Amino acid sequence: MSIVESFRPTAATMGGGFFAGILIGYAIKKVIKIVAVIFGLFLAGLAYLQYHQIANINWNKLQTVSEGALTTVANLTMQIPGISGSDGHAAATASSLAMTSFGIPFTGSISAGFTIGFIKG
Repeated sequence: MSIVESFRPTAATMGGGFFAGILIGYAIKKVIKIVAVIFGLFLAGLAYLQYHQIANINWNKLQTVSEGALTTVANLTMQIPGISGSDGHAAATASSLAMTSFGIPFTGSISAGFTIGFIKG
C-alpha cells in the first residue's frame, strides 16, 4: 500500500467537506440577505404608512417587543444541547463517537469552505 493510497480517504473527506462548506456558507449568506431585505422593506412600508397618517405605529412598543423576542431567542439558544450545557460542556454521544473517523480534517475543511462561501456569497 503506497502513501498515496493511504492518503486517499483523508483527501476525499477534506475535499468533500470543503465543497460542502462552501455551499452551506454561500446559501446561508444569501438567505440572510433576503431576510434582511424583506424586513427592511417591511419597516420602510410601516414608516411610509405612518408618514401619510394611514397607520399609527408606536415605535417604542415595537422596540420593546423586538428586544423581548431577541432575549427569548438568546435564552432558547442556551438550552440547546451541544451549544452550552448546564455543566458547561457538551456530552459525548454515540453519534459523535461514530464521527471520529472524520475528525479534524473534515471539521477544518468544512469551516474553511464555510468561511470562503460566506465571504463570496
